[in-house]
Amino acid sequence: MSRKEMDKLGWDSCDIILVTGDAYIDHPSFGMALVGRLLEAQGFRVGIISQPDWHSAEAFRALGRPNLYFGVTAGNMDSLINHYTADRKPRSDDAYTAGGLAGKRPDRAVTVYAQRAREAFPGTPVILGSIEASLRRIAQYDYWSDKVRRSVLPDSKADMLIFGNAERALLALSHRMAAGESISQIRDLRGTAFMVKRDWLPAEDWHEVDSLSLDRPGAVEPHPDPYAMTPEKGDKPGDTPVQIIPAAARVAARKAQRAKTVVRLQAYEAVSEDKVLYAHNSRVFHLESNPGNARALRQAHGERDVWLNPPPIPLSTEEMDYVYACPFARAPHPSYGQARIPAWEMIRFSINIMRGCFGGCTFCSITEHEGRIIQSRSHASILKEIEEIRDKIPDFKGHISDLGGPTANMYRMACKSKAIETSCRKLSCVYPDICENLNTDHSSLISLYRKARAIPGVKKITIGSGLRYDLAVRSPEYVKELVTHHVSGLLKIAPEHTEEGPLSKMMKPGISSFERFRKMFEKYSNEAGKVQHLVPYFIAAHPGTADEDMLNLALWLKANNFRPDQVQTFTPTPMAMATTMYYSRKNPLRRVAKDSEDVDTPRQAKQRRLHKALLRYHDPENFELIREFLTQIGRRDLIGNGPKHLVPWGSTATHTPSVRPQHNRANQAKSHKGLAGKPSKR
Repeated sequence: MSRKEMDKLGWDSCDIILVTGDAYIDHPSFGMALVGRLLEAQGFRVGIISQPDWHSAEAFRALGRPNLYFGVTAGNMDSLINHYTADRKPRSDDAYTAGGLAGKRPDRAVTVYAQRAREAFPGTPVILGSIEASLRRIAQYDYWSDKVRRSVLPDSKADMLIFGNAERALLALSHRMAAGESISQIRDLRGTAFMVKRDWLPAEDWHEVDSLSLDRPGAVEPHPDPYAMTPEKGDKPGDTPVQIIPAAARVAARKAQRAKTVVRLQAYEAVSEDKVLYAHNSRVFHLESNPGNARALRQAHGERDVWLNPPPIPLSTEEMDYVYACPFARAPHPSYGQARIPAWEMIRFSINIMRGCFGGCTFCSITEHEGRIIQSRSHASILKEIEEIRDKIPDFKGHISDLGGPTANMYRMACKSKAIETSCRKLSCVYPDICENLNTDHSSLISLYRKARAIPGVKKITIGSGLRYDLAVRSPEYVKELVTHHVSGLLKIAPEHTEEGPLSKMMKPGISSFERFRKMFEKYSNEAGKVQHLVPYFIAAHPGTADEDMLNLALWLKANNFRPDQVQTFTPTPMAMATTMYYSRKNPLRRVAKDSEDVDTPRQAKQRRLHKALLRYHDPENFELIREFLTQIGRRDLIGNGPKHLVPWGSTATHTPSVRPQHNRANQAKSHKGLAGKPSKR
């Protein structure tokens, strides 16, 4: 991180310099450390520039010019989610910064850092990575500016973007550049994106397919340069109809030369003007996300195109083990002294056992970043890491705070057939029901828990990752193991809602699945002689949610004596399908058209506040807003001081404090799940 450290190592220069918006913590839950140690293991000299002052290029010159490239990331978390609440209000702290201080990174950090790195050393290649870059690799709706923005590639002027599980692509790229190959020549790596000329193709035998021939969105009003939909000069608007492609031709287009086909998404200029085309692009993009059958994508941005190669092939267990076997210090860089870093405190004794999620929840960004195919480490690798924590961390008291990842219990789950897995184009393996081809066996995970508990010096292992309860109920043995040994009084779980309308737009199971799990949880807690509680998470103001849905959820919470202390208002994150619903008011889970289903979307600030208030019906600060709402809809019968009333009359009514203890959110690291690195539970 400094010239002094370089001198101590005998380095005259760094091969690769990684720029991050986070404090540098040498722990495998932090992407910069994971990538840095992996590159180091391959023989590269790696420098880290952590949270540089972006107001000039000077901080980016601290380690000199890198021999190969700058690798630029915003950090474990999207910079805008890091900076702002769901109501677009600035946050007062930053969990990934020493001292929890806010303001140590810019908005849209990857763009700003890339521009400064190029200014510091013109001509040095700049490569983007991290969740922020992944979610902005094509034109995307930006909630904070309330408009469709270009891909981060043309804005940042970066040479390449690596999305998803970056290890394999990053190592191949680094070795090829070290061997003298120019980055402009490297165009064949999966999981990479870059800018190309409008007519560029990798080879003569490649061909292009317009996305409209794959999933036709219906008649669309003409607008500037939307390819096959532009009227000829002199024609009146509407004289040139959209070509109707027969079903057989569409099927043939999907199958023909898939490996050498690029799908042309509708241009940035088109989707920024037409919301139906935006929803169409979102649908096609997500249908082309299975690495087993995804095609390359391209999207015009002005005179050039953003080209996206197919997603990376998931890492094997052996490759995962290699990555996590690197010699991490498992501590913040010494330059931070004794400063408290909240995100580090939350995950310092946790272990990531897997990646990916096949749930397909529309509000979550895990799928767009890590993919649907589960990548799992071996038992030996995980157990060795536990032993390293025990032996190397001085203040370890015997408590492993988590064995998980994006979910707690998808470890080693996969499609029963590799052939089916590579050809499947479903958006979820568990919605509307668990796929019959999905192996839901929990036995390997149960065995891992038992082995981990048996390690000398380990007193307790709790599960902190989000539990997929619709999978868990398939294995009563797993639920018993979890509840008996791995719950420390409270277990967080995310039903998200009770009503079918919003649940169908979230692609989440019905509340009956949660009820089944709750009965099992209570049964096994009683058998173990433990008093334990479920802490449910719910989302307010999600697309597809009507006011009546939120009222019904509030009444369900009241009837079940749940008084949530922490609630989450839906935040539209780039490229998520729920964000498409929010912006376009169309449902990309089905074919979209001008006259297709309109999604009821809470957008106004007062309605979003009401939905959040209904989740916290027990908070006196919300009584007045809820009373006003109940009066407007003719439900004054729910106002009063009885057990069947939702809120009391009058401003002086007494209020019983919540029976649920208040939990420390570790700032926003726990809040926006799926948008951070390891503190990612949904």
